Amino acid sequence: MSLEKRLDIPLAVIKASLVDNERFSKYTIFILLGITGGLVLHNILFIFTQQARTLTCLSNETQNYFRSPQSFYAKFKEHVLYAPLFGKRHSEPIRIGRLELVVIPTRWQGGIFFGIVIMNITFATYGMEWSGDYQILLMHFRNRLGTLALTNMLPLFFLSGRNSPLIALTRIPFDTFNLIHRWFGHLVIVFVIAHASVEFRKFHIMAGQMHKSDLAVLNNFLQTERFLLFGFIAFLSVLVIFFTTFTAFRRAFYETFLNIHIVLAALILAALWNHLDGYPPQILVKILIAIWVIERCLRLATLVYRNIGHTITQATIETLPGDTMRINLKVARPWRFRPGQHVFLTIPSLFWMNHPFTVAWSDTIGRPSDPEKDIKVTDIDSTFDALAMRPNTVSLVVRRRSGFTEHLYRKLLAQPRGGPLTLPALVEGPYGGDKCLDSYGTIMLVAGGIGITHQIPYIRHLVSGYSSNTVAARKILLVWVIRSAEHLEWIRPWMTSILAMSKRREVLRIQLFVTQPKSCREVHSPSTTVQMFPGRPDLETLVEMERRGQLGAMAVGVCGPGSLGDDVRAAVRRRQERRNIDLVEASFGW
Repeated sequence: MSLEKRLDIPLAVIKASLVDNERFSKYTIFILLGITGGLVLHNILFIFTQQARTLTCLSNETQNYFRSPQSFYAKFKEHVLYAPLFGKRHSEPIRIGRLELVVIPTRWQGGIFFGIVIMNITFATYGMEWSGDYQILLMHFRNRLGTLALTNMLPLFFLSGRNSPLIALTRIPFDTFNLIHRWFGHLVIVFVIAHASVEFRKFHIMAGQMHKSDLAVLNNFLQTERFLLFGFIAFLSVLVIFFTTFTAFRRAFYETFLNIHIVLAALILAALWNHLDGYPPQILVKILIAIWVIERCLRLATLVYRNIGHTITQATIETLPGDTMRINLKVARPWRFRPGQHVFLTIPSLFWMNHPFTVAWSDTIGRPSDPEKDIKVTDIDSTFDALAMRPNTVSLVVRRRSGFTEHLYRKLLAQPRGGPLTLPALVEGPYGGDKCLDSYGTIMLVAGGIGITHQIPYIRHLVSGYSSNTVAARKILLVWVIRSAEHLEWIRPWMTSILAMSKRREVLRIQLFVTQPKSCREVHSPSTTVQMFPGRPDLETLVEMERRGQLGAMAVGVCGPGSLGDDVRAAVRRRQERRNIDLVEASFGW
């Protein structure tokens, strides 16, 4: 016998509460769809503006029209879009010692989620008869909280997938989707705990009427009521997820966290299916299962297609200075490479977990040839990009950390003379590559340490585009901050290729900052376009110097430690009302 029957709640009241819950669930879905539609529309307008600006700038060397900012949008970027919730910290997480606690969102991100929280609180409390029958209020409140928890699981699951179509439709990077996913997860957890707390309160009332202990009543219902048993299983699973999603645990035990997360997500879906069997909200569980299964099937299909062909994907790993490895992946099926892409890599013989890495370089199948034209060696990379050919080998640069990279590095060191080592591999992807810099006349790319892997493909693409007059770029500055000069070996063959490209000297300048040089002889500038400096860069000064000589719209991209990203963000924000400057940040909050 259900609690409602034992508490003598009329059936008409129960049905009325279900109708209200369904109505507010639909309202929540419609509002979230409206927000998504607004983001998609903004992305379409942004792409159209970029395309128009690129075409206009191809025959306009000064690009003066695009230097000046639009007043309202500049203020919006300075005070909302780029601004952290408070202070200047956003990319750098708040820590206690080495323990990472939380990442501060931007005002734009915080504003959207604050609005979603207010919407949910309103829908959770609106229409409740607070002064009416207490038992009916508990029943109604419990059902409303459960329905809203289930409704908010729709974006929670939809945003967790790597193949979410919203990533392409909105051009919001996966790490931001991951952040929003965690926010919705916290919201769902709060609703689930509140839903269970109301249910436990009803058990307490029932125990008083039956003159039994709360635990005895709960145990009796779990043995006799199937829907309560599975609801209790779902509740316990949510609690375990809550305690394993803290940033410190997630970063320290990523593989454990991911396995627990996947298993418990499947368990929650199965428990909810049984918990809501015969109730209208079960349709939401069906949708959640469909989202989860489709995304998993897409990932499996991508994995099989990308790695199994006439051959299988092979990974050749070699050591580099600074506890670093270069991994060259000879993929079974090549793809159309774009700057900014990343892949998830698995080495089955070593570790059955996949980890994300930025694609630093691509080597293309074949060489273009035309008997009627004499193509210089220095023009080859330019010709590759112009023809948009597909890479046969992609390269990653990976720092030694804990877990997967630690196991791989030890296995590599165990080889004669430290490698190289060739192993079968599985590559999932590619993902990303939606950030386009073709419409900017002035581009400043800042990299910290291993973050250079994100910027190098953009450099090659932009220099190639300048040579073939397919991009608006007229001034490109690469700023790379490294601890030791030996870290230059990470990208030496690729940088040599870029420096040999046609018209490179006309457009590209490189500034290298060595923060911990072993001697003064390490820091020397080989040319006026490639300069080395000891110490850390003054990013405020560098951004200001580029602004003063700015041609057209300006993009400042950054990839590196969180503190570096926050410094670049602050420098860009301060100059929004003077020039048209966009921030392009790559941060990977896996």
